[in-house]
Amino acid sequence: MGVFIAQLLTGMANASALFLVASGLSIIFGVTRVVNFAHGSFYMLGAYVAVSAIAMMPGPFGFWAGILLAGLAVGLIGLIVEIVVLKPIYKSPELYQLVATFGVILVVQDLSLIAWGPEDQMGPRAPGFKGVVHILGQAVPSYDLVLIVLALAVLGGLWVLFNRTRAGVLVRAATEDREMVGALGVNQSVLFSAVFFLGSFLAGIGGAAQVPKGGANLLMDFSILASVFVVVVIGGMGSILGAYIAAMLVSVLQGFGVLLLPQSTLVLMYVVMAVVLTARPWGLLGKPEAAGQAGPGVVPEAPMRPMRLPGRLFVLALIAGLALLPLMGDPFWRILATDILIVCLFAKSLHFILGTGGLVSFGHAAYYGGGAYVAALAVSHFAAPMELALFLAPLGAGLAAMIIGWFCVRLSGVYFAMLTLAFAQVLWSIVFQWSDLTGGDDGILGVWPASWAAGSVYYYLVLVLAVGGIITLNAMAHTPFGYALRAGRDSSLRSEAIGINVKLVQWAAFVFAGAMAGLAGGFYAFAKGSVFPNEMEIARSFDALIMVFLGGVQSLAGPITGAAAFTLLKDQISRFEYWRLILGLTIILIVIVLPGGLASAGERLARLIGRTPRNAEPAP
Repeated sequence: MGVFIAQLLTGMANASALFLVASGLSIIFGVTRVVNFAHGSFYMLGAYVAVSAIAMMPGPFGFWAGILLAGLAVGLIGLIVEIVVLKPIYKSPELYQLVATFGVILVVQDLSLIAWGPEDQMGPRAPGFKGVVHILGQAVPSYDLVLIVLALAVLGGLWVLFNRTRAGVLVRAATEDREMVGALGVNQSVLFSAVFFLGSFLAGIGGAAQVPKGGANLLMDFSILASVFVVVVIGGMGSILGAYIAAMLVSVLQGFGVLLLPQSTLVLMYVVMAVVLTARPWGLLGKPEAAGQAGPGVVPEAPMRPMRLPGRLFVLALIAGLALLPLMGDPFWRILATDILIVCLFAKSLHFILGTGGLVSFGHAAYYGGGAYVAALAVSHFAAPMELALFLAPLGAGLAAMIIGWFCVRLSGVYFAMLTLAFAQVLWSIVFQWSDLTGGDDGILGVWPASWAAGSVYYYLVLVLAVGGIITLNAMAHTPFGYALRAGRDSSLRSEAIGINVKLVQWAAFVFAGAMAGLAGGFYAFAKGSVFPNEMEIARSFDALIMVFLGGVQSLAGPITGAAAFTLLKDQISRFEYWRLILGLTIILIVIVLPGGLASAGERLARLIGRTPRNAEPAP
């Protein structure tokens, strides 16, 4: 019994720090609808600032004052990010803000590296709470009890704020219906800034409060980011009490999972999220999004038009140039072009469901990496020839997408995205832990093209099939199936009313996109000669999202432009020590200056050149 109580309290202490961060994210999303990927960075900054502040103010007062100052400092940083980065793009589609906050993550990582160095920063123990408390014969750190009380105090304080103050009532009202709040004369700009400050403050407090347990390091942001999103989604986006319950549920189950089933800890919280969202699509205490909740002012998405003749001639010239590339003699450019073609097909497959169907997947790498593993396993375990392995890659990935998509298309918005992430993490954990079959962390080696396809021949094979796949995806967007998919994106109710089975169309599109991603994964396996679990990680899915949004969601050429630009930029700047800072600033700049993506730059330039001066005579 003592062990049970001790483990329960440990789980509750871990949940307390998680709740502090998750509550801030839930508040920000509930009002602004911003999926703030930089929230983990605010948590990390809270820890670093607390370590520095406590070092300058020793003693009990200095410790608690340092935690409070860390929260305030991070709140101000969050306010600056909201004003400088997010305000200019609030009228853009919401997911462009997601890309901008991803750029903030990269910037904060390198700025933290410059400010505090690469070494872990160890913080002091909490004065007065350095020992343990014995409960039923089991030692429990006294600071764990402090964290539990702190989380309850924050929960109570937020309840009072949102239920007993005018400002809190406005926040709650904005969570329910932003459009109506704006119509009543509330300054939404000020409201958004205040909410972002509060959410960032809570993230900073969460990071600072865990300093006595783990200090500060440069991996803190990504290590907690997935857990925070899982907690917020399980609890229900915008629900503070739901976030608290979900944090306790996830952390306590993780704590007991370490004792009872250690291999489950990698995916346990994702399994819990998948079960909850399948039973309750809006989370434990969440509510379906109502009209007006997304807020006014967002420019409607224009329909994607088929490419005109000049564009087609440019594409033909580009393909001809790629066909002549091996004649340059230097294999570096041929290898780089192969990599770009593969990621272009990967990004284009995601764009098919995202741009045409409005389905944002956070787990698309599961099918890209899944196709790579299917091809590698066929070669390594069954001695299959390359041709058969490349045929099986999209089939295997498409089968996985068929099973996963059946559950996911029942949801929408962030809940759909997070459920795709949950299933992707389950597949990743299987690949990572099933060492006898997949090689585990060591991966599968020796997956090389057939002897007839060595060197430039494999490049031409990838060129023909990848370009063919991209053309097929483009063509599908302008078929009756593509129009039905787009109709479901624009208005599900109207589409159902005219007889379109929206969920069936979305499911079919999900399967098709997964299969095309699997084909790209199969190409990758033979191009690199090996496959590792990191090809199925969250980071790879986010890379694809960044490519699509950088290029332009509402452009058929967007994902191709974005994938090529992202790969080339990353290849060039990764040689610098602070390459993340450069890449992050570049992403933020592109999102602000070109909210339509890089593919819109040519169209803007053409409009600018063709603009008639005000004092010019009208054309006859």
